[in-house]
Amino acid sequence: MFRKFRILILLLILLGVSVQTWLIDARIGSWESTVSVGIYPIAFDDSPETARFIDELDVESFADIESWFQDEFKHYGINLQIPVRIVLGPRVMARPPALPQGKPGIFDAIVWSLKLRWWASRHDDLGKSRSVPQVRLFVLFHPARDGEVLPHSIGLDKGKIGVIHVFASERQKRQNAVIIAHELLHTFKATDKYDPITLQPIHPHGYAQPDRQPLLPQRAAEIMGGRIPISLTESRIPAGLSEAIIGPATALEIGLKSGDQ
Repeated sequence: MFRKFRILILLLILLGVSVQTWLIDARIGSWESTVSVGIYPIAFDDSPETARFIDELDVESFADIESWFQDEFKHYGINLQIPVRIVLGPRVMARPPALPQGKPGIFDAIVWSLKLRWWASRHDDLGKSRSVPQVRLFVLFHPARDGEVLPHSIGLDKGKIGVIHVFASERQKRQNAVIIAHELLHTFKATDKYDPITLQPIHPHGYAQPDRQPLLPQRAAEIMGGRIPISLTESRIPAGLSEAIIGPATALEIGLKSGDQ
């Protein structure tokens, strides 16, 4: 009986969230006005280097993302001066709820998503002081160590929220921008276009130039493909957003017109 009551409460919460999400989706999908994206930095460790890096962040630290979206949207006939505006929130001292381990069931995934949204509402000082951003990205900065592999980042369309892992390193800023842009596009309904096992981009939609002859090596990455294909089994992470594009399939997913017109 208690389980049924808990499920009923959960369904009611989901209904309210779904209505709110639908309203935000309609506004974002039309691309008639600027989308406000809040970035909330979080230190993954207690090192003074990471803290210093976060303290030195400002809006200009993410200017590459804004200008890249502007350039890519122009290709699809969207002439907003600033389609995506980055707003930098204050440093968040707490970490978001951890992803469920292993292969979580649907119920576990829903519960985690709701926990994340509740956590985000409790740590959204930006939203408390001004108008709430339409998208909230909580960016965890890790110390830059050779050979370290970052945890999986995630961007959720439902709730327009992301948890993103990047390096607290000046050298990594341009690649950080690629990761942030990729996860931000997930919140706009874009899907991954790479093999989750091999991480290789999937042809054709995961390729920036799917009709190129010869096909390989590619010269750029499709942003949701994630990497620049070098061969059938090798690819590399783009050095920055200058080596990434929004392909036609991704453009359609987020509500842009086809670049083939």
